[in-house]
Amino acid sequence: MSKKSLNTIMNVSICVLIAMALLVVASCKQSEEEPTTETKPEKPDTKTPVVSVDPVKETVKKVSDVSVDPVKEPVTKVIESPEVTKVVPPPTKVIEEVKPPVSGDASTPKWVPIPIKLPKPMFVGTPQDTKVENLEKPSGKPRPPFYAPPSVKNVALEKPVTSTDEEPIIGEIEMITDGDKEAADGSYVELGPFKQSVTVDLEAEYEIYAIVCWHYHKQARVYFDVVVQVASDPDFISNVTTVFNNDIDNSVGLGVGKDKHYTETSEGRLIAGKGVKARYVRLYSKGNNGNDLNHYIEVEVYGKP
Repeated sequence: MSKKSLNTIMNVSICVLIAMALLVVASCKQSEEEPTTETKPEKPDTKTPVVSVDPVKETVKKVSDVSVDPVKEPVTKVIESPEVTKVVPPPTKVIEEVKPPVSGDASTPKWVPIPIKLPKPMFVGTPQDTKVENLEKPSGKPRPPFYAPPSVKNVALEKPVTSTDEEPIIGEIEMITDGDKEAADGSYVELGPFKQSVTVDLEAEYEIYAIVCWHYHKQARVYFDVVVQVASDPDFISNVTTVFNNDIDNSVGLGVGKDKHYTETSEGRLIAGKGVKARYVRLYSKGNNGNDLNHYIEVEVYGKP
């Protein structure tokens, strides 16, 4: 073999070796790059559902849960809660069962106006010169009906009467319950001056709902220290109830009253008894704005057994 051929073979061999080396290097690089290209798409794939998709869905779900469920819950509690339906009926039952504190209220079922027959009026209005301390103003209109149970009636009619003045100046004590309420002469009783009282014996115990008293309505008079008491004790020592008192200075000795002085009219003075049980009714007075005498035309007591 010639030297030239040998050189050619060596050159070829070297080229082959270089080519093989290049191939090996290329294959190594390729093998190193393949894992990176495979892992790169995997990483965004694993992150994508967590960051861009799932949190949004979860957030939407959480927001919808917060905005919808709490609204439904309180509405359900308010409308369907048994506690709410149980609270409403009791006030109605209490109102139906509790009796009005003051008799005369038309709201009480089956109560009716008491049948008071009024006498003929003898004057109209109140004179301008009537100057009395603690005097109530006239209403200027008829007294409204006074309500009581249907069986209530005047239980004082023709019942026995006694007085601190056993010998009246005018009239007889029995006239105070004779049913005559007119202000004409011969229809009233005139007692002595200063403090006087009359006592009506109902002859049995009654539930008293109203007491109506006519002192003297021929003129516009104001009687002082009017006190009305009821009791089951004839001596008025025990179980005494004061239903009216306008004695502003305790001159009668039964305590200072909170009621007002009033001007006598043909309507008389109606005093609520509030259903108190009693047999005896006692009325005090101590003169009037015209003189020191005391007068009574009629006393009615509306009650039932």
